[in-house]
Amino acid sequence: MTAGAAPIRRPVPGPVFDALARGAGGATATRYLREAEYGKHLLLVRQVVDHAEREGHPLAERARAAYELLMRAEEAAPDAVARLMRHPTVGVWARRTALALGGHRDEVPRVAEMSALAAAAAARSGTEARLRVPLYGPTAPLPGLGRALLRPGADDGREAEFESGADGAELSLGSVRVRVPDDPHEDTDDWHALRRLSAEHRGRRLELLLDDQDADRVPGGEVARARLDGAQVAHWRAVLHQAWAVLVDHHWTIAEEVPETVFTMTPLRAAGGRDLSATARHCFGGLGVSRPPDALWLALTFAHEVQHAKLTALADLVPLTVPDDGRLFYAPWRLDPRPMSGLLQGVYAHLGVAGFWRRQRLVSTGEDFRRAETEFAHWRRCTVDAGRTVLGSGALTRSGERFVASAQATLLAWRKEHVSAAAADAADAAADEHLARWRDHHAPG
Repeated sequence: MTAGAAPIRRPVPGPVFDALARGAGGATATRYLREAEYGKHLLLVRQVVDHAEREGHPLAERARAAYELLMRAEEAAPDAVARLMRHPTVGVWARRTALALGGHRDEVPRVAEMSALAAAAAARSGTEARLRVPLYGPTAPLPGLGRALLRPGADDGREAEFESGADGAELSLGSVRVRVPDDPHEDTDDWHALRRLSAEHRGRRLELLLDDQDADRVPGGEVARARLDGAQVAHWRAVLHQAWAVLVDHHWTIAEEVPETVFTMTPLRAAGGRDLSATARHCFGGLGVSRPPDALWLALTFAHEVQHAKLTALADLVPLTVPDDGRLFYAPWRLDPRPMSGLLQGVYAHLGVAGFWRRQRLVSTGEDFRRAETEFAHWRRCTVDAGRTVLGSGALTRSGERFVASAQATLLAWRKEHVSAAAADAADAAADEHLARWRDHHAPG
C-alpha cells in the first residue's frame, strides 16, 4: 500500500458482511469495523515514521523517537493508548501526513505532530518523557485530550516543552507552565479539555467527547468557530441524554452500533438556519452536527450517520464499486447528480433513515404517528428507487452487487408493509415532485 493512498483490504467474515448488507449489523459487526479502523490508524502512524525516514525528512529522527515513546506508553497503559489511537483525528492527521510524504501535493506533511501524539500517550499512561510539541498560536494541543493555553506574551517560540512522569504531565513555554489535569477532559483556567458528553438509560451507557477545537475534526465541514460555553454544553448533554433514551427504548440496533462507530461530536455551523449533520470519509468515529434542536432529531441523525460510518469502514476492507468512470446519477434526495460511490452511500444512509421511521411509527400516536408513517413511506420509496439505479449501473463489484441486493431486499420487504393511503400518496407525490425539479434543474439551457 502506498502511504494511505489505497484502502487497507482484509477478509470480512461472511456473517458480518451479510448483517451489514441487510442494513444493520448490531454490536458484533460494528465492533469488527471499529477494530479494523483501529488497525488502519496504527498502520498509518507507522507509515508516517517510515516515509519520513525514507524521504530524509528533517524531522525523521524526531518522529522515530516519538514513535518509540508511543510504544512505551502502550506497554504501560494499553487501554488508554488504544482509546487515543482510535481518536478520529489521529487517522485524519496520519493519512494526510503519510500522503504528503508520499508525494501528494494536495497535502502538507505535519511530521512534528507525531510528538504531540506521543506526548498525549505519555500523559495518559504516566510514562516518563520529555520532548517538544507544536504550538498553534498561544496553545499547545494534545490529540484526544485538549490544549494548554500558553498565554500571549510568553517567550516567543514555535514549540512548547512537554514533560511527564508518574506525578503527571505539564507543558511550558518560557516561564509559563500548564499542568495537564489529572482528568484531562475537565477544564481548568489554562487547559481547554475535550469535554465529555455521556448518557445512560436502562443500564446502557454512551460516552463521547465534544471536539470543538481539533483542526481535523470534520475535514471539509463547516465547523463552528467558537468553543461552546457552559450553557451550550449543558444543552448538548441534555439532548444527548434524551436521544439516547429514544434509541435504547425503541431502536436497539442503533443503540448497539452508536458506541462502536461514534467517538466524538463536533459542532457545525448551521448554514441558513438548517439543521446539519456530517461524517467525513477518512474520519471514522467523528460526527459533525449543528446544535441539536431536539431528541428525536438527534436520534434520527445517529441512525443516518452511523450508516455512513459503517459503509465507509466496510469499503476500506472490501471494494464495493469499480473505479469511477465519470458517470453521474440521480439521487432522489439531492438536486446535484452523484457519482456511484456517493449514490451508494446515500442508499445505505437512507436505508437507516427508513428503518428509523419504520420503528418509530410503532411507538408514536396522533400527529407523531402520522409524521413517522409518512416519513417511512417516503424514504422507503426513494431508497428503493435509488437502489434500482445502483443495481442496474454496472458500477458494482461482485461484492457490491451482493451487498446492494441484500439491502434492496430489506427495502422491498418494507414496501409490502401497510401504510395509510394518505402516507403512500404523499410519498409518491414527493418523489414525483423531486424528480421534476431535478429535471428542470438539469435541463439544457
